[in-house]
Amino acid sequence: MCGALYAVAFDWLFQPNQIVTGGVTGIGQVLHRLIPALPVGVVSIALNIPLFVLLARRQGFRSCVRSFCAMLTGSVMIDLLDAAVAFRPMENQFLACVYAGVLFGLSIGLQLRAGITTGGSDLAARLLKYRYLHISIGRLCLMIDLVIIASYAVVFRSVDGALSGIVAMYVSSLTMDTVVYGSTRARMDGEGAYQGHGKDVLLTTFRPNQITALKQTVLAIDPGAFLIVCDAHEVIGEGFASYSEDEL
Repeated sequence: MCGALYAVAFDWLFQPNQIVTGGVTGIGQVLHRLIPALPVGVVSIALNIPLFVLLARRQGFRSCVRSFCAMLTGSVMIDLLDAAVAFRPMENQFLACVYAGVLFGLSIGLQLRAGITTGGSDLAARLLKYRYLHISIGRLCLMIDLVIIASYAVVFRSVDGALSGIVAMYVSSLTMDTVVYGSTRARMDGEGAYQGHGKDVLLTTFRPNQITALKQTVLAIDPGAFLIVCDAHEVIGEGFASYSEDEL
């Protein structure tokens, strides 16, 4: 499913609207425009193999099998879908950028959440994540993609295609981080009892995708616990936001 979503996003929105994407798929776009006989999917597979070799050395061969199969499936589907359907450009270029980014980020994010990578910039980002732990996967992908998009603009002197690609990749990075990490918003939880006199209250902050596990833990410890969940508009500390002295 994710491979199909990846292929649809590329063949329906990126390629016909001349929106450059990042990663090895973006490199495939460049080579395909220079040499039309080179299919984007085939180029993507060829360029991904060295990256998967590096990942296999880092994580082991078995952990890379599913990811390699996912990359192979997505790349093959790009070429098959391109041969089967002739997609037309959208009239609204901005909408094409936004939805291209959403579909791309959703497909990659779902795979990353399942411990799978489609290769390209997300695979390179995963390798860089070992060194730059403080930078999110989405941000690392965005930085890699910006370099490739800038190269596209220089080679083809197409500022519009590059700017459209930047918008699409930014939306993709936001979507990817939301899928992988959950919403950046947090919630404040109060646990205790209201009987008109002072009681100890336990406060904790957590992300929305952690609420089910927290409820299960609380109920396992105390089935009669009084639990309040409300929005916390600003959370500063380890695991959440941090401010420098100039921002306080």
